[in-house]
Amino acid sequence: MDFVLLFIFLAATGAVSGLIAGMLGIGGGVVLVPVLYYVFEFLGYESDRLMQVCVATSGGTIIFNSARSVLMHHRRGAVDWSVLKRWGPAISLGALAGVVGAASLRSANLSVIFGVIGMLLGFYMLISRPLWKLSDTLPGRALASVYGLVIGFFSAMMGIGGGSFGVPAMTLYGMPVQKAVATSSGFGLLISVPSFIGFLIAGWGLPGLPPYTIGFVNLPALVVIVAISMTTVSLGVRLAHYLPAAVLKRIFAVFISLMALNMLIKGLVALSM
Repeated sequence: MDFVLLFIFLAATGAVSGLIAGMLGIGGGVVLVPVLYYVFEFLGYESDRLMQVCVATSGGTIIFNSARSVLMHHRRGAVDWSVLKRWGPAISLGALAGVVGAASLRSANLSVIFGVIGMLLGFYMLISRPLWKLSDTLPGRALASVYGLVIGFFSAMMGIGGGSFGVPAMTLYGMPVQKAVATSSGFGLLISVPSFIGFLIAGWGLPGLPPYTIGFVNLPALVVIVAISMTTVSLGVRLAHYLPAAVLKRIFAVFISLMALNMLIKGLVALSM
């Protein structure tokens, strides 16, 4: 029965994460990480590195979701490839640094970081307005590298796609939200591939992790979530180009805020024990 419930939870989570990956450009990790944490806890797996397993497994699914999402957005002409070329190297380098940071923390500490940053992002998206701009043009290479390092570092540490940070950053420089969402789906690939490899190495051979976990990546969860989420990404992409920008922003903010709040509470409770 536990395995049946596990499959149902993971399949439902995969469907939602695929939808969000296509619709919001965030790879679905903002949903995956908390749900994976609760699923593993429900099945009785307790480890001081459990959060790392959730983050790493989420990062693995983002490889597939982001690849499909960016391809479908590209077919609609919405991806700004010049931004990916300019920001890409720094994003990937930041992602590797994020893996090192995440691997060195306790699970509870990582939960609190996930919760605090996620709630700040959600709050910003709720209160921000189209008139809030730093410029009408995207930053040059030097500043873009700084943004890339920050986006890669915190996204890899949280197991989320680059859209959570990339969409707010690009819209502050005048990029329409639909185009920012499409472009940030490419950020997900630049983050997830190096971080996935990094988490495989960082967790290799560690004891006490859930069964069938290689490095920090849980293979059954990865396979089930990817298989289901790949079927719902296309629906998310269509919704991204159909929904008004204001509605898209609110959906983005609400998802981040709710999931982050859950993880913040969980982390604070664990630290207080």
